Amino acid sequence: MKKNKIFGFLAVAATALLLVSCGKKSSTSSKTTPITVGASAVPHAQILKHVQPELKKEGFNLKIKVFQDYVLPNKALANGDIDANYFQHIPFLNQWNKKNKGNLIDAGAVHLEPISVFSKKYKNLKNLPKNATVLVSNNAPDYGRILTIFKDAGLITIKKGVDITSATFNDIASNPKHIQFKHSYEPKLMPQLYKNGEGDAVVINANYAVQSGLNPITQSVAIEKSNSPYKNIIAIRPSEKNNKAIKKLVKALQSKSTQSWIKKHYKGAILPVKPVK
Repeated sequence: MKKNKIFGFLAVAATALLLVSCGKKSSTSSKTTPITVGASAVPHAQILKHVQPELKKEGFNLKIKVFQDYVLPNKALANGDIDANYFQHIPFLNQWNKKNKGNLIDAGAVHLEPISVFSKKYKNLKNLPKNATVLVSNNAPDYGRILTIFKDAGLITIKKGVDITSATFNDIASNPKHIQFKHSYEPKLMPQLYKNGEGDAVVINANYAVQSGLNPITQSVAIEKSNSPYKNIIAIRPSEKNNKAIKKLVKALQSKSTQSWIKKHYKGAILPVKPVK
């Protein structure tokens, strides 16, 4: 009888020890490193959400903080409130650094959001009449890419020697149709201005176009070329340059599977940085 009690006690103890051991192993293996990335809702946060499972397998817990404007994400990054952000292209980052005495850097490009011209009155950009009014946002870093679209359409020329990535409407050399560019609007308001039928044409960033249900490929009268230098990037503080979590994040975003997903999901409205073979 005593032997049975002893064996019974040992069996219970062994089982308890095994459970504790397994519990410790599970706890250790499920431990993840957090990384918080600020992003615009569309398409940036959506793309980040797509790579969340992959990063979790790698041991990183990706948290996404959505911003509704182009002002706060860099402030939050510079202040250390987030680990990286994903919403801007390099010309925008360069201008922000210059204006705010910042030193944020590019950790890798992911996709291109072709900026497009929409019009309810004309089917082709070249059909704009004399003294046409074109509504443009107040986001100055985009002016060069807008000017390029109008230059490629043969509507304007740019002064010689001007760096197009930092060009403004003052750098227009000739404008035969006297097109008027009005640029006092918040970027997020542009889709609504178009839907309201304001102006002869409205220039809209792809993220806000897609977010509002517009398709730049099928609905615009002109669209930025795919070889544009305005690729959207992951921005970080210089101190995070060798951060393992950041490197894993960029690798996941630039992977063939993610690039294929971007191309398929957005049907050309958002373009992957590298061509999918």
